[in-house]
Amino acid sequence: MGNFKGHALPGSFFLLFGLWWSVKYPLKYLCRKNKSACYLGSRAGFQRLEFVEGIIKAAFALIGMVAEQFVPDGPHLKLYNYEEQHWDHLMNWQHATMYLFYGISGLVDIVAHGTNTLPVAVDRMVLSLAVFIEGFLFCYHLHGRAMLDVHVHQLLLFAIFGGAVCIFLEVFFRGSIVLEMLRTSLCILQGSWLWQIGFVLYPPNGSPEWNQMDHTNMMFLTMCYCWHYAFAFLILAVNYAIVRSFLLILDRLGLDEVTLPSL
Repeated sequence: MGNFKGHALPGSFFLLFGLWWSVKYPLKYLCRKNKSACYLGSRAGFQRLEFVEGIIKAAFALIGMVAEQFVPDGPHLKLYNYEEQHWDHLMNWQHATMYLFYGISGLVDIVAHGTNTLPVAVDRMVLSLAVFIEGFLFCYHLHGRAMLDVHVHQLLLFAIFGGAVCIFLEVFFRGSIVLEMLRTSLCILQGSWLWQIGFVLYPPNGSPEWNQMDHTNMMFLTMCYCWHYAFAFLILAVNYAIVRSFLLILDRLGLDEVTLPSL
């Protein structure tokens, strides 16, 4: 959707997953580091979380695909307009294709962590492909647009392809807290920047529009992009500190078991 909601919706998805990962991975790392302070049933608890995460990811992807197709000005599953002899709402179709691959990633998570029938690293491989496909589609999403429009989407590509490479490395270095936190930071950056793009290109509530051809706006937004990433790192640091403090308090209180509820 080429409007504010079309950027806010995927931005919210990425932000929610990034914020969740910023708690989950420090918890997993600290529990693995100090097993006396945290017991998670020999990884069974985290495996259940991965299973639920796959369900949520697939559900989010389905919501995104339906929204792209059936909004009032959407294609409604119509790819080509034979009456006017042109492709119909290709932007919506590209967005729906992006959601499709994230949905496939969610389904792979469900099978991989629900049945143990797939190789261990296949979930990361498919997620890496989904993120790469997102970036690949965005590369050919900008033809004929205004200078500022192209620039803010090009900045988004750094987060997308950076995330794809990071997740691909996790195929070979699974459980690396450095890669997991780097992936989390890029996910938060992608989510917050999608919201920023929405405010820049489609100002809500009658806000003044940005000058699409002003080079100083490009300079400011490039700097603003760096601020977004700094904020992502701040979130990681704060959540890591909160999780660590929580586990230390439990340890001091003698509550030496943190268990995850069974599904």
